[in-house]
Amino acid sequence: MLERLLDSVILIDHFNDIPKATKFILGLNPEKTSISVISRAEILVGFDENSIEKAKSLLDQYRLLLIDKEISDSAAGLRREYGWKLPDAFQAALAMHHHIKLSTRNTKDFDPKKHSFVEIPYKL
Repeated sequence: MLERLLDSVILIDHFNDIPKATKFILGLNPEKTSISVISRAEILVGFDENSIEKAKSLLDQYRLLLIDKEISDSAAGLRREYGWKLPDAFQAALAMHHHIKLSTRNTKDFDPKKHSFVEIPYKL
C-alpha cells in the first residue's frame, strides 16, 4: 500500500546533495513510495545524457502515478480553488486521489495546517 508521493523538490534536493533530503529518501520504503509523471519529467530534464541513468535508477524504484481524466478534472478544480500552478495542482490531485501524503518542502502552496495530505519531511 502506498504511503506517499514525493514532490520534485525533495528529489532535486537529494540530487543537489542536500543531506536532509538524502536522509529522508534513504529512510523510505520504495514499495510504499511513488512519484508522478510530472516529477519524473521535471527531474530528468535536469540531467545530461552522461548522468541521466543515475537519476532513472533512483526514480525507477518508485511506483509511477499517471494522470488520467479524473485526476485532470480534480487538478483543474484545485487550481481554480487555490490558484496553484498546474504541476502543483496535479501533485495534490494525485495525492488526494490515492489517499497518500504529498512529501514536499513547498509550504508556500502546501501549508500542512490547511491541507492534511501534506507532509513536510524537513526544512532548509
